[in-house]
Amino acid sequence: MSLPEHFRRQVLAGDYLVGAFLNLGSSLTAEMAGRCGFDWLLLDHEHGPGGEETLLHQLQAVAATPAVPIVRIAHNEEVRIKRALDMGAAGIMVPYVNSAAEARAAVQAMRYPPRGIRGVAKSTRAASFGAEFDTYYAQAHERLVTVIQIETPEAARNAEAIAAIDGVDVLFVGPVDFTTHLGVPGNFEDSRFAEARRSVAKAARNAGKAAGILTLAPAHIPLVRSEGYTVVTFGSDGGSVSQGLRQSLAALRAP
Repeated sequence: MSLPEHFRRQVLAGDYLVGAFLNLGSSLTAEMAGRCGFDWLLLDHEHGPGGEETLLHQLQAVAATPAVPIVRIAHNEEVRIKRALDMGAAGIMVPYVNSAAEARAAVQAMRYPPRGIRGVAKSTRAASFGAEFDTYYAQAHERLVTVIQIETPEAARNAEAIAAIDGVDVLFVGPVDFTTHLGVPGNFEDSRFAEARRSVAKAARNAGKAAGILTLAPAHIPLVRSEGYTVVTFGSDGGSVSQGLRQSLAALRAP
């Protein structure tokens, strides 16, 4: 398999790229979402129930669609990044990054020597089981996307230093964790959170990087776009299935 030629370039150019969270661990909903027209899909293996075998099946399913698969790992650890990349992820979302040092460690784990510390194996799925390793090795540092999550006030204060790290491509705000740290869980309109959003977007823009965010309601989408967010998600496969089932039940119980 080959890495997307266009996606990282679009990210850094500030193109508007829409995605969805996939938190069910299902290869079927991953394929469904990929065929819907999203630019990218977030395979959530921080809070989602899937394991490595689940992730492999999801990546295989998304590969049959035009969408770009980004994997959110459970923790900023070299081995988690390596495993997801070797299975064919086009990028990694790293949660709970609070400092430039933590962001630099994530970037190092994303890249092969001499640019980083990613372990080298030629027979991985990412390298077409060895058939395209030389090409993959040469292109990976230019095409893989590193998404750093900003989920705490500390991370927002360090946003400029994080954005300045070469290889950090997206500063992605996690609103639920961030507002929970502020003591206002889920309050997207809180003035402190709004100020933090704007400061993160500015830090990303000044460094030539992209700002990303998960929106919690349709009304938030034009708001964050006006603030400079270009890598934007709304909705999830779990939420869509739950909402659809509730609507079906309501119709069945209606008098």
